Amino acid sequence: MEESYESFAGVYDLFMDNIDYPAWCTYLTGILKEYGIEDGLIAELGCGTGSMTELLAAEGYDMIGIDNSPDMLEVAQEKRVESGLDILYLMQDMREFELYGTVRAVVSICDCMNYILEEEDLLEVFRLVNNYLDPGGIFVFDMNTPYKYREVIGNTTIAENREEGSFIWENCFDEESQVNEYALTLFIKEEDDLYRKHEEFHYQKAYEPERVKELLEEAGLKVEAIYDAFTREPVREDSERIYFIARECTK
Repeated sequence: MEESYESFAGVYDLFMDNIDYPAWCTYLTGILKEYGIEDGLIAELGCGTGSMTELLAAEGYDMIGIDNSPDMLEVAQEKRVESGLDILYLMQDMREFELYGTVRAVVSICDCMNYILEEEDLLEVFRLVNNYLDPGGIFVFDMNTPYKYREVIGNTTIAENREEGSFIWENCFDEESQVNEYALTLFIKEEDDLYRKHEEFHYQKAYEPERVKELLEEAGLKVEAIYDAFTREPVREDSERIYFIARECTK
């Protein structure tokens, strides 16, 4: 979790403009409403530049965005100024986040949970979520699957070139540790029209869905459903992203 998207933060949204965040928000809010959460306070773990936080706030939820990257949060705060939405941003590590009270739901998207490299840390995140959920509150999050790391992105190179900047994204998946290393090389156009090179390294871990379920239950959460992403269908062998829905049931 030391990686904080320092250089990438300023161009993150540029290179992520192929993601249909409104459709993603529709899926997420559909799940929340299915469990009776149509308004109220929601915390988003790993909110990044606040793209989803903004959309959820526009849907009428009172949002708290949590991220450990000051650079990403700076972009999120700029968006908040432009939109005028009432969003609270907190710079915290999700492994030790603190809230002022409980919330109706906690959400996390874009495989943020895969950045937790140790099981005991993932368990601690789940325990904290359970602690800060209202009685019966809902936890919704996604994860990349072992299949995706092993068969789709592991040991591949992704590159993109644009006027504002370019990136080379090299992946290396270690089967023994189940950790995928992202070596990110950025060439970012600056005010003097020169492109400056930046390098970052990020790490994500592949977790088997059944093990994640066990950790959620150990943390005191009841697993309500596990879906193939953006559907209500069961997880398949070739699912690349999956969604977990868990409920607080111990208070």
